[in-house]
Amino acid sequence: MNKPVRLLVLFIISSLFDIFILKEERDYLIKYYGHIFKNSEAVRKAVRKKQEYMYMKEIPVNSFNTISIGQTENAEAGTGCTVFLSKDGMRAGLDVRGGGPATRDSRLLDPLMAAEVIHAIVLSGGSAFGLGAANGVMEYLEERDIGFDSGITKVPLVVQTDLFDLAVGDAHVRPDPAMAREAARLAFEEPNYRNGNFGAGCGATVGKICGMKTCMKTGIGSYCMEIDSLKVGAVVALNALGDIYDWKNGKKIAGVLAEDKRGFRDTSEIMKRRTDSVQTGFPGNTTLAVVMTNAYFTKAQLCKIAGMAHDGYARSIHPVHTSADGDSIFAVSAGEIPANMDLVGMLAAEAVSEAIIRAVESAESAYGFIAARDLY
Repeated sequence: MNKPVRLLVLFIISSLFDIFILKEERDYLIKYYGHIFKNSEAVRKAVRKKQEYMYMKEIPVNSFNTISIGQTENAEAGTGCTVFLSKDGMRAGLDVRGGGPATRDSRLLDPLMAAEVIHAIVLSGGSAFGLGAANGVMEYLEERDIGFDSGITKVPLVVQTDLFDLAVGDAHVRPDPAMAREAARLAFEEPNYRNGNFGAGCGATVGKICGMKTCMKTGIGSYCMEIDSLKVGAVVALNALGDIYDWKNGKKIAGVLAEDKRGFRDTSEIMKRRTDSVQTGFPGNTTLAVVMTNAYFTKAQLCKIAGMAHDGYARSIHPVHTSADGDSIFAVSAGEIPANMDLVGMLAAEAVSEAIIRAVESAESAYGFIAARDLY
């Protein structure tokens, strides 16, 4: 069988069975059968799939050698925290789009501020009550001589942002320095990150426009990819006012439930029927994320990447960035390889959207709130 005929057969098989073909093979097809296949979507699709298969793969979220993640939670109280540590420091940026954030030392990430690196990020429940948790991380790091050298002692630079989970379990139990210290210890000694009802995702819920009775249980999720030597990943604690969608097909996967809890209502439609209402609704929300890359970027560039990563929120959460959310994304640089900032920002947005799906799929029903896995 000569080469053109062999490739024609290969194309037909690839179309029927979704097998990958190489770009070079596509070029031969166009050369010999261009009048038939030049504009073929099937050829383009097969080539695109092969290119993705060859160059991009999913990797574990703990694949960044200079960043470790630890989590602790009080499952009975429905709250917890997730700590990202870097012993040598990590460059970081922040972009806040929600109207109700609870943050600590976030100004350190302003490109105009002197600090070049930070040593830890804390994502926590407890709303503003939980902001003291970072003290435990600072103590743990200081004891190990990690931090900015002030000439007197090492001062760990720790930033924190919190979500509102007080309506889930026990409103009077919040992440404290002891809980965050343990998360820091785990990150340092026994990294234990996992998706689901853990860490900052312990008390996470979504779809709260009508209050807590018809919301759904979500959690914390992650996704990380590698293209050649470039790594980009995201961890998302999903705690939104709005509904959640699969960004690839537009299908709703979590959100405000119908009264019988057997299907969904639409948050945006409910809001449209409340034109006389001054307030959006229930204020206890906020989705938090940390985007990581092993590429080298400055603090200013990382702020831009964090901003681009918010596209991942916008593709997956509707409505998003409301006055009842404190939606925030950190972007951190944990390596030295050169990379295009816009490429990393685009990939970060995709990683955020994928992590949101994992935060929905990995969550388990708890505290009387249904998770997606138990909805049908």
